[in-house]
Amino acid sequence: MPLEGPARIVSELTSHGYNAEREAVTRIASADDSQAVLERVIESLSEEALVVTTDHVESALEAEVPSESSSDRSVEASDTAGRSVASDPPDDPSVSTGDPSPHSKHGGRSAPVETGGSPPTADRSVDPDLRSLEISNDMTGGSTGTGEYSDFVSVFRDRLDRLGSKLRSRVNHRPATAIESMPGGEEVAMVGLVNDIRSTASGHWLIELEDATGSFPWLVMKDREYVDLVDELLCDEVLAMEGTLADDSGIAFVDSMQFPDIPRTHEPSTADRHVQAALISDVHVGSQEFMAGAWNRFADWLHTEAGERVEYLLLAGDMVEGVGVYPDQDEELDIVDIYEQYETFNERLKQVPGDIEIVMIPGNHDAVRLAEPQPGFDEELREIMSAHDPRIVSNPSTVTIEGVSVLMYHGVSLDEVIAELPEEKASYDEPHRAMYQLLKKRHVAPQFGGHTRLAPEERDYLVIDEVPDIFHTGHVHKLGFGKYHNVLAINSGCWQAQTDFQKSVNIDPDAGFAPIVDLDTLDVTVQKFS
Repeated sequence: MPLEGPARIVSELTSHGYNAEREAVTRIASADDSQAVLERVIESLSEEALVVTTDHVESALEAEVPSESSSDRSVEASDTAGRSVASDPPDDPSVSTGDPSPHSKHGGRSAPVETGGSPPTADRSVDPDLRSLEISNDMTGGSTGTGEYSDFVSVFRDRLDRLGSKLRSRVNHRPATAIESMPGGEEVAMVGLVNDIRSTASGHWLIELEDATGSFPWLVMKDREYVDLVDELLCDEVLAMEGTLADDSGIAFVDSMQFPDIPRTHEPSTADRHVQAALISDVHVGSQEFMAGAWNRFADWLHTEAGERVEYLLLAGDMVEGVGVYPDQDEELDIVDIYEQYETFNERLKQVPGDIEIVMIPGNHDAVRLAEPQPGFDEELREIMSAHDPRIVSNPSTVTIEGVSVLMYHGVSLDEVIAELPEEKASYDEPHRAMYQLLKKRHVAPQFGGHTRLAPEERDYLVIDEVPDIFHTGHVHKLGFGKYHNVLAINSGCWQAQTDFQKSVNIDPDAGFAPIVDLDTLDVTVQKFS
């Protein structure tokens, strides 16, 4: 039976237990007799082969057609470690077990397909025209910052202009210098960057706002109902304040404060068909604590019927453990060479079905600059991480898949938000609540000069200009998700067991989880593979 495009070719290969490079699938599909070429490729593969490469295809194209077709043979399915495929999880669990099925008796390999020893395999034979993937706000190759004073001025002015525009329509804004010249007792409003936050001797709060003309002090009285909002403030975020000038016009008493925020009326976009995306992060290949077994079970699950709706994989940084990231890290490394770490990660990536679209951004453990925004990887590392031709973009970036926009940000600033804000508003146990704060501020890393390293550019790539439908982060190694004004916020946990360093800072990771999002409903199911 003739194959119907690349998706059917991948389905045929996975039914025999093989993965495939995207280029290899394209080469087979473009052949005059793709079915015959596919059969010759399968026949020529050795028992040790796991991934069909372009070399395999070229060899099959040059060979004569053998007398026995692959459809007449039984081909064993296996993964990289010769284990059986993970069993199907229960129907619609909030967290499934992901336990592997018992090992077969065929030398550690799965039973032949014809015997029914393997679970049903995935069939992603969809019309490629139904898929769509677009990237925006990717600053890779567009860095202009030199570290000069003018760069810092430019990035903060851009932040104030763009976020201030979301606030000026809500209040009767006046520049700082204009407010200074107004008579006492006047009602005033100002939009500016939070320049300073300090308490007074009597327990009130003094907030200094700064705009392009200067700065002006605002006093928040301790007995006002909105004083709790002061606990949420971070320096350098953009804010609007309304109030009344003191008699001497030297200060304003705050009557209200407003954040750029997500509109409560936001209606998220959804896909037109039932399709899923897996959102993961923090794989940390190269660490002694990398959970290879959990990753293998995840990759196996993607090959089953239970995982066949997953057509997109979004990876939010820290593909590898890196080198020299924290004190005495070398004592916890399984792979000490950074390039070898990425080569090993690429082998892990090959375990993922070749017909899944992959998007990756870097994190603070990856071999890119630490200062945010982080450009995507250089060409050498891109060539190493070439399995399935992933889209590699900057941190942060916005990925729109079938109409659903996903803001991907690794999440280093979450440490700062959690450290600065009260526990009930931001904590490691509920990382999505810290993400709510970033959505409220419409900026993924508002505070400059703290733990989060920020690089000055001509424009502020960290501003959340457009409201995303999904906000995806990692970094803190904790699983959490929820909705803030209809925006789905997901922190996806990790694939690394607790390290000695994490023990020293009291981090108990949520490892081996894969949040799966239904793009047509934005519902979340968490699959557990640890």
